[in-house]
Amino acid sequence: METFKLGTPALICRWRIAEKSLPLENRHLRALAARTVNDEPVAQALVAWAKQHVEWTLEDGAREHPNGVLMLTIDKEGRAIMTVGGYRPLKRVLAYDLLARAQSSWREAERTGVSPEDLWVVRGDALVWCTSPDYRPSGASSLVSDLARTLGMPVLHDEELIAEFGDDGIEADEVFLVSDEHGVVPAKDCSGMRAQKFMESYQKLLESQGTRTR
Repeated sequence: METFKLGTPALICRWRIAEKSLPLENRHLRALAARTVNDEPVAQALVAWAKQHVEWTLEDGAREHPNGVLMLTIDKEGRAIMTVGGYRPLKRVLAYDLLARAQSSWREAERTGVSPEDLWVVRGDALVWCTSPDYRPSGASSLVSDLARTLGMPVLHDEELIAEFGDDGIEADEVFLVSDEHGVVPAKDCSGMRAQKFMESYQKLLESQGTRTR
């Protein structure tokens, strides 16, 4: 949507769009404000700039990829650029694959303060978010947390749960990834009704953008 040279990227946010709009705009912007670059909070002026560009230029910028991915890149100097690219669904969606992605995102969160992808599991009647209670959520995870509350499902936090998952597999009834880019992704080998429910709710949100823009 703009073209100029950035320095070394310090933060890259990848947000799914639908019908040339950003369904979780406010949630993503709140999560952006909670992030850090070079151990400093993302400037409020940059958050305002991102909001302005989403509202003013995303529709034109997403003509080639109306259901693609909006990428916000911030370099170490605090300069930023927004671009739009095509969306590619995940090919590897076994529980172990989703766990690996969540672990990688945790390492990113150590630098930036927010993880773009989280692992969620169902054990019995409990829905467990594999984070600490004081975790600053991504846009997508804040949505799932609110959906769970709407459905009357209590959410527990367990940041140690990921470490318990070994080579023998994940001890859970259901496993799913919640991602700013990919939405809700149930594990192919460990899914169930609740994971499917969250995935369907997310898909309905994407599909609703079509009716809003007609």
